[in-house]
Amino acid sequence: MPRELSLAEIFQLGYYWETKILLTGIKLDLFSALENRFATSSELAERFALNERSLSLLLNALVAMRVLIKQNGRFGNTSVAQKYLVKTTPEYVGHLLILHDSEWENWGKLEETIRTGQSPVRQHVFETNPEMGANVLAVLDRIGRGGGVNLAKYLQLDGVEHLLDVGGGAGTNAIAFCQEYPDLKATVFDLPQTLQVTERYIKEAGLEDRIALKPGNFNTDSLGGPYDVALMSDILHYQDHQVNGALVKKVFAHLHDQGRLVIKDRFLDPDRTSPAWTTAFAVHIMVNTEHGDCFTTQEALDWMTEAGFDSVTELEPRAIVQGVKS
Repeated sequence: MPRELSLAEIFQLGYYWETKILLTGIKLDLFSALENRFATSSELAERFALNERSLSLLLNALVAMRVLIKQNGRFGNTSVAQKYLVKTTPEYVGHLLILHDSEWENWGKLEETIRTGQSPVRQHVFETNPEMGANVLAVLDRIGRGGGVNLAKYLQLDGVEHLLDVGGGAGTNAIAFCQEYPDLKATVFDLPQTLQVTERYIKEAGLEDRIALKPGNFNTDSLGGPYDVALMSDILHYQDHQVNGALVKKVFAHLHDQGRLVIKDRFLDPDRTSPAWTTAFAVHIMVNTEHGDCFTTQEALDWMTEAGFDSVTELEPRAIVQGVKS
C-alpha cells in the first residue's frame, strides 16, 4: 500500500508556479539566446525588450529549478536546457511544451468543465493552428522513432504485405515498420494538413514508393484497402466511446480475412485509478478536446469483439491490444 502524502507534498501538488515559469522561458526563447554563452539579465532584457527586474526574477527561479545555471551574475544553460530547449538543436522539444502553454486557459476552466460536463474547446489546437500542429508533430516524430522500431519488431510482421496506419500522423510508425520489413507496403490515413508533414518525412526516408498517403476523416471517409494489418496508435483518446466502437467496426470491414487490428494507446486499469500518469492525462484530454476520454483495456477488447474480431488479446498490459479477423 503506498504511503500517504505529507502536507508539504500536498502544497507542492497545488503549486503550478514552476510549470508557468518554465513555459514562459520557452515562449520568450531565453534558452536559445543562451546557446553556448552566458549573459546578464540586463543583456537579455535589452535583447528581447523586456523589463530587467521582472526578467531577473524569472531567470533566478529557472536557476533554482536547475534549468539554468548562474555564475558571477551571468546566466547560462544547463546541459539539459542546451540539448532540449535551444531551437537550433536537433532534439528541441520546446514546440511540444508551447502546445501545453496554449492549453493554459483551458485548464483554467477545469472547474467549469467539472460542473457542466462541457469541454471549453470545440476544435483541437491542431485544427485551429496548423503551424503549431506541424511543429508538434515534428517533436513527436523524433520522440517516437525508437518506439516505432520496437513496436515493429514486437508485432512480427514478416509476410505482411499491406499495413494501414489509421491517424498515422507524421508517419513515424509506418516508416519504422517499412524499414524493419523490406517487403511491407503501408498507407497512412490522416487529415490533409497533417499529411503535408508526413509526406516530407516519407521522402526523407526514401520510402515514397512503399508508403501511400490517404487524406480524409477516418470516421466518415473510406479507408481503402483491404489491408493485412491495421494500426490505431494513440488516436482513441481523442474520441468518445461510441465513435471509437464505430471506428473499430469500420476498420474490421477494411481488413482481409485473417487480418489484424492492433490498437496502441494509454489504457486505464479496471478501477480507473491507475496508472497515475494516465489518470491525469484523462483529465487533460477532457479539458483540451471536445469529446476525448481515456479507456480501459477491456473497453478496447469489447470494441473488437463487438466488431467481429476473434482471438482478441491484450499483448502488452495497458498499452497494446490485438484482434484477428477470421
